Amino acid sequence: MRTDIEIAQSCEMRPIYEVAAKAGIPESWVEPYGKFKAKIIRPADAPVGKPGKLILVTAINPTPAGEGKTTTTIGLADALTRLGKKTMVALREPSLGPVFGIKGGAAGGGYAQVVPMEDINLHFTGDFHAIGAANNLLAALLDNHIQQGNALGIDPRRITWKRCVDMNDRQLRFVVDGLGGKANGTPREDGFDITVASEIMAVLCLASDLADLKTRLSRIVVAYTYEGKPVTAGDLKAQGAMTALLKDAIRPNLVQTLEGNPAFVHGGPFANIAHGCNSVAATKLALSLADYTVTEAGFGADLGAEKFLDIKCRMAGLHPNAVVIVATVRALKYNGGVPKTELNTENLEALEKGLPNLLRHVGNIKDVYGLPCVVAINRFPNDTEAELAMIETKCKELGVNVALSEVWAKGGEGGETLAKEVLRLCDQPNEFRFCYELDATLREKIRTIGHRIYHAKHVSFPAAVEKQLAEFEKMGYGNLPVCIAKTQYSFTDDQTVLGAPEDFTITVREVKISAGAGFLVALTGSIMTMPGLPKVPAAEKIDVDENGKITGLF
Repeated sequence: MRTDIEIAQSCEMRPIYEVAAKAGIPESWVEPYGKFKAKIIRPADAPVGKPGKLILVTAINPTPAGEGKTTTTIGLADALTRLGKKTMVALREPSLGPVFGIKGGAAGGGYAQVVPMEDINLHFTGDFHAIGAANNLLAALLDNHIQQGNALGIDPRRITWKRCVDMNDRQLRFVVDGLGGKANGTPREDGFDITVASEIMAVLCLASDLADLKTRLSRIVVAYTYEGKPVTAGDLKAQGAMTALLKDAIRPNLVQTLEGNPAFVHGGPFANIAHGCNSVAATKLALSLADYTVTEAGFGADLGAEKFLDIKCRMAGLHPNAVVIVATVRALKYNGGVPKTELNTENLEALEKGLPNLLRHVGNIKDVYGLPCVVAINRFPNDTEAELAMIETKCKELGVNVALSEVWAKGGEGGETLAKEVLRLCDQPNEFRFCYELDATLREKIRTIGHRIYHAKHVSFPAAVEKQLAEFEKMGYGNLPVCIAKTQYSFTDDQTVLGAPEDFTITVREVKISAGAGFLVALTGSIMTMPGLPKVPAAEKIDVDENGKITGLF
């Protein structure tokens, strides 16, 4: 069996101008980065047509058994194109952290990939480097301000802004810097976030244009004064230089699927510690060009889909037409307690025990958000007819159909059944609504997500968190939406609790304001904003030969 990278390297890519033309993008908008990728520069005065329909692809909570959400997203877009629909796919860019850590690549799989796969997984068009540079420029300006007299009265003990690097590096979570004497800065405790957890990433992905980007950057809170007043990037006069670093990064990246169909790959916030969606700019551009836009949200629907719907759609005025929830028989059996080594054996008892995880996500999409959905079963060769029939029966009890997806093995052809169901759902009116209203208190918004989406019995706020929430509301941030940072592996804040638990408590251990992005971040459990590498990193298998051909990305 060929690997993903071998399949990607064997395909014949179309020149990027040809891909742009297929999408209806004028040549004058295309700024090529080599032969097969480009930035798209849409003039501000260009006419905008009626937006097409928006399809969100999400999934059950991820497991080591694999689900295939990105693969399904790409394959569905190819399938819709095969059915004669003008379609675009809009995805996030992979982070180098997971590429060299566990995933080894994140551009789809099998015959449902976006290419050039190696470029997309590595440096691509330099967006992440620009985001890291803007983040660290702000950090340097902040520390320099303190060093040069501290006219703003910044309390070094209440600096909230961290430096970042796009790599899993646990060694950098907590550091002490500014050592070596007076000329080398003020000694203080510090730390690094991974670039995709930087607020700059969230700001870039939520900004509507360059002017909005600069405004959002100026609002970023980086520290507090001795009197407890917030200090912003605008106070440090940093927004202009930061925008200069990001002026190209905000432009959507155009690539193609293995079947030569246009795809935007732009932005990359994690859904467990940020809002987990590709850029508003790319999504809206895709909607203006195509009849159908297929996009994904990171991790399970309790994280990515919730944030896509409650944050991105709310801010950008988007209205989804249909939702696809991806699952595998293997992953559901894993949720039912089957070890990874035994997932290829039929086990209806374990499948029935694991099915509530899928059914809860389905119920949330239908009942909380009022959106029609279909379950896509990413089929594996060892799935039995009895197992597939059980999933179909349980989903139909909720009024939701199930479609088998074989896009990994067959590309767009393997997704036509799913595509036909998605088209049927898109033609139905829906009553899309948010999980919570903005006029609720910050505490009420967090509690509402905890109860309605996670199905927690209690949401706990330690006294220090209660105090901080009250301070944020006093500062004028009470009307913001909330972005909950939580483990992706469970509905709870404990990654070991699988399935669909009921009697549990979510504990909010810390809250912080992302005023530039426009939301409050609530950190739960032991979630971290700087991941570490596993015992055997994927980086150990990645190599390049004397001709520059990369191997080991999968």
